[in-house]
Amino acid sequence: MQEKQNNQIDTYWQANIRLVLGLLSIWFLVSFGCGILFVDFLDQFKFFGFNLGFWFAQQGSIYVFVILIFVYIHRIKKLEQIFDKDESTEE
Repeated sequence: MQEKQNNQIDTYWQANIRLVLGLLSIWFLVSFGCGILFVDFLDQFKFFGFNLGFWFAQQGSIYVFVILIFVYIHRIKKLEQIFDKDESTEE
């Protein structure tokens, strides 16, 4: 029983770390990629009167970061529900 519980804890944390790394990758791509690496390409386009690369560097990455926080909250709640159900069936 202890072995199964430890296995579930490990599985939960692996899923949590995978989620965090995925969301941080998106954040890095948007903030560093769109704000620095792809800025010349993105500046060809306008967004609310601003060059898109400039907008991502100044505002867009912040918006994406806030959205990612809400995505994390939603996904972690689902993950916790899955593992809470698994624990309740063992008792």
